[in-house]
Amino acid sequence: MLYQHPDSVVQVFCKAPLPGQVKTRLMTELTAEQAAQVHIDLTERLLARLHDAALCPLQLWCSPSTDHAFFQHLALRYPISLHPQTDGGLGRRMADAIDTGLQQFKHVMLMGCDCPTLTIADLGQLLAALNNHADVVLAPTEDGGYSLIGVKQPQPLVLSDIDMPWGTPQVLARTRARLKQQRLVSYESALQWDVDTPEDWRRYQATYL
Repeated sequence: MLYQHPDSVVQVFCKAPLPGQVKTRLMTELTAEQAAQVHIDLTERLLARLHDAALCPLQLWCSPSTDHAFFQHLALRYPISLHPQTDGGLGRRMADAIDTGLQQFKHVMLMGCDCPTLTIADLGQLLAALNNHADVVLAPTEDGGYSLIGVKQPQPLVLSDIDMPWGTPQVLARTRARLKQQRLVSYESALQWDVDTPEDWRRYQATYL
């Protein structure tokens, strides 16, 4: 397959769609099975968009392993490679995936699978920033986190689990502070939003379905 940026890779972090273990905050209004289906739908939509755009090669980083039938289905449907997430905190797992990607590619952009607002144009702009002046690129989200981080060198200090409250509104601010402390040049996309809460789900349905 011909890619616009064959020297770069998009890594997607994804959990197996086990009812009761994914999209749990939706379960105040949806059943565990319905919440898992939301996770499946968001993942399929993202991979379809990335595949159709042919922006760069794709990797799916799977938790708890690559064995789940959903991951095997995706690998048959799309030209993606499957990789197991390593053990440890989120920052450690992200850093390990990025380090692996940088062994083969010039740039790595790692993202979750539940941010429908991040467009192919956004991804192209983030890659362009990495190609030019930026050491790190981010896609900030309304909840105080980020849906994507891109690098061209390993950034273990930026992703360190120490004093990083993953899953809270402080993640983006803490990450920006680390970038400043490390004197890294950063670039951010427009503000995005994830599908985490029932309100987010209704917003997604009204906007995209």
